[in-house]
Amino acid sequence: MDILSKEEARFDKAHLIDEIEKGKIILHPTDTIYGLGCSAVSESSVKKLRALKNNDTKPFSVIAPSKEWILENCEISEKDRDWLDRLPGPFTLILKLKNKKSVSKSVNSGLDTIGIRMPEHWISEIVKELGVPFITTAALVEGNRVIINPKETSQEYRKSVHYAIDEGDLSGIPSTIVDLTSKKVLINER
Repeated sequence: MDILSKEEARFDKAHLIDEIEKGKIILHPTDTIYGLGCSAVSESSVKKLRALKNNDTKPFSVIAPSKEWILENCEISEKDRDWLDRLPGPFTLILKLKNKKSVSKSVNSGLDTIGIRMPEHWISEIVKELGVPFITTAALVEGNRVIINPKETSQEYRKSVHYAIDEGDLSGIPSTIVDLTSKKVLINER
């Protein structure tokens, strides 16, 4: 696992985007916690990430490349558009996916919903330039505690993750889930 500083990742983001397009798995910071991610359109990358997380069925959330992408690929009522106005921010919006070909079928395990993030963080700039959604799933250590610093990564992560972007300690508070499909609002993912 190659460790990049925030400055290195931002300076050479074209290389990082190229590596993501080639299927690499990244440990990345967000506005809340560190996540594991890969291109959400690469079936083989998503499957590798599922194996790393020992997760066969739980759906993954994605960082959307733009609000336009969300509007084109997800259903959001006029009434719920105020949630879209809160992005970027520390929310995961659960929306009905209207274009199932916009992400790999392994992203949401066959469900017709998807978790959408747009962190208020520079990582969103990289995803915007990538132009496709990017998986973001909590990076965990023993006891299912979220990673707040890349130095906490397990040996398994170190073997399977290609790049880790080190931004130091993060807040450690996961995003708040807002399920707009069932109108369950503000379910905190702690």
